[in-house]
Amino acid sequence: MEDKKLVYKDISSPVGLIRTIASDQGLVAIIWEGEDYKRTKLSVPVREDQHPILVQTEKELKEYFENKRRTFDIPLDFKGTEFQVKVWEALLKIPYGVIKTYGELAKILGDIKAVRAVGGALNKNPISIIVPCHRVVGASGKLVGFAGGLENKSILLDLEKGFRMPSLF
Repeated sequence: MEDKKLVYKDISSPVGLIRTIASDQGLVAIIWEGEDYKRTKLSVPVREDQHPILVQTEKELKEYFENKRRTFDIPLDFKGTEFQVKVWEALLKIPYGVIKTYGELAKILGDIKAVRAVGGALNKNPISIIVPCHRVVGASGKLVGFAGGLENKSILLDLEKGFRMPSLF
């Protein structure tokens, strides 16, 4: 992974202060308040509040939290293994308001036995909210595993609850 200059902007949100991080190619991460960078394995960014990608990210997140946006148009710059990126790209296909289980996601990716590997990739998802790992729950429907904490996962799911749709996969 080539290490390019990363920039950040802190944004207030209904799920606390979040740090958006970008390269010149796209959004690289959304880090939760109090979280360190170990999970994402990113280099430490420098503050740049007017970076165009970060300004666009703030605008689109604000619209999302106001229930005015269901999809994002921000360019993404994934930093991960080939398998992780494949899982994260699959997350982007889960529509707003739809919940999947880890098993369903593994099946979509073509290997039902890859449930643990899928869970590991979700744990490393650097772009929370926009790459919607909050839409993935345990087999029983229980909220499990979320870098931002289960309370924030619940907030995000509740935000989308009014638009819950039947599974499309």
